Amino acid sequence: MGETTTLTKASTKSESLRTTVPAGIVKQFSLKEGDKLDWMLKAEDGKIIIVIKPK
Repeated sequence: MGETTTLTKASTKSESLRTTVPAGIVKQFSLKEGDKLDWMLKAEDGKIIIVIKPK
């Protein structure tokens, strides 16, 4: 199907969560530490559809 990651707390003082970008995706899009990503979200048929574009 796809990659599976786990959400963890970004910090103890925040409600934000973080996840890891799988290595295959990092390699495919030549991502590196410090790169910015644009997140676009929509709900469809009870699912969250996330489109992420390198900025």
